[in-house]
Amino acid sequence: MLKSLYTSATGMKAQQTMVDTIANNIANVNTAGFKKSAPSFEDLLYVTFQSPGLQRDATGTPSPIGLQVGSGSRLSGSTKIYSSGTLEITNRNLDVAIDGDGFYQVQMPDGSTAYTRDGQFHVNADGKLVTGQGFVLQPEITLPNDLLEVNIDLQGRVTGRLASSPDSTADFGQIQLAKFVNPSGLLASGGNIVRQTDASGSPTIASPGENGIGTMLQGFIERSNVEIVNELVSLIVAQRAYEVNSRSIQASDQMLQQATSIIR
Repeated sequence: MLKSLYTSATGMKAQQTMVDTIANNIANVNTAGFKKSAPSFEDLLYVTFQSPGLQRDATGTPSPIGLQVGSGSRLSGSTKIYSSGTLEITNRNLDVAIDGDGFYQVQMPDGSTAYTRDGQFHVNADGKLVTGQGFVLQPEITLPNDLLEVNIDLQGRVTGRLASSPDSTADFGQIQLAKFVNPSGLLASGGNIVRQTDASGSPTIASPGENGIGTMLQGFIERSNVEIVNELVSLIVAQRAYEVNSRSIQASDQMLQQATSIIR
C-alpha cells in the first residue's frame, strides 16, 4: 500500500509536467517561429518476484512469464518539435520567413552566436538588421539612411534603392542560414533564441536555397506550430490521468487506514 502511494505520486508528478508543457505551448500559440515541446516519460525500476523462464514447480517446467511490479513513471526528456508553422503574409519588408529547416544566426551581447526562426527584423541606430530583442543578424546586413525600399529574394540576397540613386539597385549583402543535424538537441534560451549544444552538433552554414536549408520569403512570418485543438485534447487526457492517480492515492490511504485499524 505504501508502494502504491509512491507509485501514484510519481504519476501525478508526470502528469503535472505534461500540463505545464501544454500550458507553455498554448501560451506561445501566437509567438512567431515558436516550436512546441513534447515531454517523454519512462517507467521506473521494477520489483521482480519471479523472472520469466524460471521453474515453476518440481516438474521443471519453465514459466513463460514473470512477475514484476513497477514503481511508477518519471520525465525522461522534452523534445522540441521542429515542424514548420503556418506562413502568414504581413507585407512588411523586414518580415522574412524561412521556408525550410534553416535558422538565422544572431550575435548575443556576450559575443557568442545563437539561432532563431523568428524573422521579424528591425533596423537599429547603426542601420544593422536586428531581431526584436536587438540581437544583430549574422553576417551583418547594414542598410543606409536614404533607403527607399529593400528587397530580399529567395536566396537571401538583400538589395534596394537609395534616394541618392533611385534608378539603380544597391547590394547590401547575403543572408546566411544555419542547419543542424539534430535541431531537437538545441537549448532554448527564451526570446525565440536557441543555442548550440553537443547534442545538436555543429551547424552547416549555407546560403538560402542550398543543401535543403530553405529559402527566404519576404513579407511573411512563420507562425507557431502549436495546434490548439491537439493541445486541448492532450490537456484533457493529462488532467484525467492526474485525477485518476489522485484517486489511487486516496484508495491506498483508505486501505492503509483499514489495515492499521485491524492491527490495533
